[in-house]
Amino acid sequence: MPSALEESKALFIRRWGEMGPYWGISRTMAELHALLYVSTQPLCMDDVMAQLQISRGSASVNLRALLDWGLIRRVHRMGDRKEYFVSETAVWTMFETIAHQRKRREMEPILEVIQRCRDMVPGKPRRSRSDEDTEAAVYRERLDNMLAFLNTMSTLFELALQIGNDGMGRLVTTLRRLARK
Repeated sequence: MPSALEESKALFIRRWGEMGPYWGISRTMAELHALLYVSTQPLCMDDVMAQLQISRGSASVNLRALLDWGLIRRVHRMGDRKEYFVSETAVWTMFETIAHQRKRREMEPILEVIQRCRDMVPGKPRRSRSDEDTEAAVYRERLDNMLAFLNTMSTLFELALQIGNDGMGRLVTTLRRLARK
């Protein structure tokens, strides 16, 4: 019978994995990250495969992805040829790493596409304003609004990252004060 600690870890790993697709990563990648996060000792690929019951290929691909994201790192044990892995355990550092990766992979490309779509449509209507000119003006205005919103959110996000973990409490207090006005 598993101990309360083992049951709790299994639940955490399973739930973290279920949330992975909502964050834009695979369930297995999220489970692997959770496993390394809760492990007190470095784990090798064989350990990961056994504990998550995944193939060597899946373990390899997902370990490489987590390394690329900067969420885990390799460690070596003296006299052992295997590679071992550990997770970043500072929550704020993990958040920053994930945030920068998501911004680079998701936010920046969509901003570029919206800007390109907006630039494809002429801004100044011809002298005789047609239905197409009106539609184009509305389209550009809507894309301008979307760009302004996304750029504002991106700036807010960057500022939150700049103030860091220690400044987040003050930011929340300030935002709560502003929300009450």
